[in-house]
Amino acid sequence: MTTPTCPSDAGFRFPAEVISHAVWLYFRFPLSLRMVDELLAARGIIVSYETVRQWARKFGQVFANQIRRRLPAAGDKWHMDEVVLTIAGVKHWLWRAVDQNGTVLDILVQSRRDTKAAKRLLCKLLKRQCRVPRVMVTDKLASYGAAKRGDALCRAQEAQRAQQQGGELAPAHATSEPVNDFDTAGLGI
Repeated sequence: MTTPTCPSDAGFRFPAEVISHAVWLYFRFPLSLRMVDELLAARGIIVSYETVRQWARKFGQVFANQIRRRLPAAGDKWHMDEVVLTIAGVKHWLWRAVDQNGTVLDILVQSRRDTKAAKRLLCKLLKRQCRVPRVMVTDKLASYGAAKRGDALCRAQEAQRAQQQGGELAPAHATSEPVNDFDTAGLGI
């Protein structure tokens, strides 16, 4: 565990190690502010949950970025599927994407099972992962094929290619072929 490197942590009543430990506990484990307060009290550090909340608000982004940086990189083979859920008596669809190592890349709950929902999941994934997968395996739902053929994926592929080449983005009409080849066996197209 590292202490925050912000110069603004000076002037607090508690040492940086205590603050960093409290914020780390709050963001690393599914603990409430009161639970963190109780854990610190068990160690003889008396703080209120409001103090922990203020620390988390001030230093939380630094710790969240560190935790996110230490996560293993997502694989280049994505498995995408959807599951029906009943929430308060209403049918919803849980769309999820998992890489080949079993790491959940993203989930999305939608009230519909259509192309728009598939596009939303795919765009959200591409934005968060900042790269296009080598292979996408799906359960052959037609919505995935339509989402894959959408222009969002093409723009992401062009952006990735331009970033790799260090150049500018080409106009949308400049290339008619996809930049990255997908394994279409699992896409149902």
